[in-house]
Amino acid sequence: MKVTVVGAGNVGATCANVLAQREIASEVVLLDIKEGVAEGKAMDMMQTSNMLNFDSTIIGSTNDYSKTAGSAVVVVTSGLPRKPGMTREDLIGTNAGIVKSVVDSILKYSPDAIFVIISNPMDTMTYLALKASGVPKNRIIGMGGLLDSNRFKYYLSQALGCTPTDVQGIVIGGHGDTTMIPLARFATYNGVPVSELLDAETLQKVVADTMVGGATLTKLLGTSAWYAPGAAGAMVVEAIVRDEKKVIASSIYLDGEYGQSDICIGVPAVIGKNGVEKIVEFNLNDEEKALFSKSADAVRSMNQVLADMKLV
Repeated sequence: MKVTVVGAGNVGATCANVLAQREIASEVVLLDIKEGVAEGKAMDMMQTSNMLNFDSTIIGSTNDYSKTAGSAVVVVTSGLPRKPGMTREDLIGTNAGIVKSVVDSILKYSPDAIFVIISNPMDTMTYLALKASGVPKNRIIGMGGLLDSNRFKYYLSQALGCTPTDVQGIVIGGHGDTTMIPLARFATYNGVPVSELLDAETLQKVVADTMVGGATLTKLLGTSAWYAPGAAGAMVVEAIVRDEKKVIASSIYLDGEYGQSDICIGVPAVIGKNGVEKIVEFNLNDEEKALFSKSADAVRSMNQVLADMKLV
C-alpha cells in the first residue's frame, strides 16, 4: 500500500520515517517543493533499512505529483512552521493557499485518497481541505487531537511519576493554545481516575501545561516540534491502513454532533479503513460544554479568514 507525505521538513520527514520503520506502508512517497530535499532525505532513510530491519520503500520527489499516484492515504504537512511569538492563526494567509494547491494536485492522481492534515492552523486547514476539495467528510482528518492528547498524557505521567503508556487521557476542541480542552475528568492511570491521585492544583497545572505544550517547545527549539507531530500523523495513517478502529481525537467535520455544525474541530472518533467511521460523543458536563462552545467560536473566527480570502 502506498502512502504519500507532502512536505519533507522536520514533521513530514519524521512521519515518513515512522511509516517506513513500522512498515505501515509498503511504499512511502515523500514530496517537497525544494529541489533535492525529499530525494536526499528518502535516500538517507533508506540507508537505515538494513540496520533497522524494515522492508518499506521510501521514494523522494521534487514536486512531481505523478509519483504519488494511487496513494491510499496522504499526509499534508506543507506550509510554514511556527516561530517563537507566532500563533497558529498567523499562518492562515500563507498556508491556506499551499494546502489547497496540494490537495488539488493529489486528487488528480489519487482521487480516492484519505487525507491526514497536519499543516497549521490545523482545524482551519482541515476545514479548507474539505470545503475546497469536495471530498467526503470521512476522508479528511486533522491530526491535532492525537498530538495534544499525547502531550496531556506526558504531563500527567510526569505528575504521577509513571510511564506515559500507563496513562489514558484525551483532548478535544481546537488545536490551539487557548482552544484545546484536556478532559481531566476522563483521564485515568491504569483505570484509576487521576483526580483520585492528584490534587486539584496539580491537575490544573497539568491541564495548563498541556494547553501551551506546543508553544513551550517552539520557545525551546526556535521552531515547531516535529518528533511527536510526525509520529502522531503516522499513527493516524496506521489506524487507517490497518483498519484498527481506534478511538482517536481528531479534527473532523461535525454535523450536529456536540451541538456544532459546519466546523472541523477535535472530537473522539473511530478511525479505520474508511477514515472517520464513527464520532464518539462523550457525555460532557456543563463546564465542558461551555468550553467546547467557546473553542468552536474561536475556530470559526479563524475559518472566517478563509471566507474573506474567497477560498471556501
